[in-house]
Amino acid sequence: MRHIPFPRLGQGGWMIGEDPARAEEEIAALRLGLELGLTLIDTAEMYGEGRSERLIGRAVAGRPREGFALVSKVYPHNAGRDRLRQSCEDSLRRLGTEYLDLYLLHWRGAVPLAETAEGMETLVREGKIRAWGVSNFDTADMEELWSVPGGDRCAANQVLYHIGSRGIEYDLLPWMAERGVACMAYCPLAQGGRLARMGQDLRSGPALLRAARAYHATVPQILLAFTLRRGGVTAIPKAGGAAHVRENAAALDLRIQPEDWAALDEAFPPPTSKMHLDIE
Repeated sequence: MRHIPFPRLGQGGWMIGEDPARAEEEIAALRLGLELGLTLIDTAEMYGEGRSERLIGRAVAGRPREGFALVSKVYPHNAGRDRLRQSCEDSLRRLGTEYLDLYLLHWRGAVPLAETAEGMETLVREGKIRAWGVSNFDTADMEELWSVPGGDRCAANQVLYHIGSRGIEYDLLPWMAERGVACMAYCPLAQGGRLARMGQDLRSGPALLRAARAYHATVPQILLAFTLRRGGVTAIPKAGGAAHVRENAAALDLRIQPEDWAALDEAFPPPTSKMHLDIE
């Protein structure tokens, strides 16, 4: 297996770079995040069909490469031996970098996992990526990946995870922790509550509002603190503006007491059985 130290909080690149009128604002937000210590930036070839990668490339241009980590993702149909290298090289070109710190299979497709693992390991040997992983893989998918040659070199699995979607806590997170696979939590703010299960309100829920008042924080900061309270989890909220970036970074300083976590667990209970993997 390949252990990679990831920061606890990064920056997501979904839906940025799509509006030229907002480009300078988004670039400034990404640069502010880097200055505040949010040194991991996540994107994908799918995001705006490369526009997210291009904007991120502009944001990091001229900065010392060792000072930040870049993560991108390959379409499933490009994850075979005939297309993987080209997709990677296209992402590198758009980002203006010589290597990716982490390259992920965006979701599982028709290409055999053994073929993708082989291709990823080739990219590692060539220096185009430092590590590779997957996204939207449930426990059974991870077990199958582990059974193919090189599959146990997977360094991370990026999945939907927030206080209103805790199914991965039952089996997937323990499985990954046991094998040293990092978890990257996308949509940790649940897109303003839209992704919560069973109609749970993550913007004005009483338990979240009480916690926010008690810690002089905002509800989004409490949501981030929840995702960050587990070791081995990196949250990658999208923030296209400076105010949101500052708000996200400040969540790292929250120290929620056990009794307040207990109240949040009562309002948003952890899973007691296997649940279907949520995907956005």
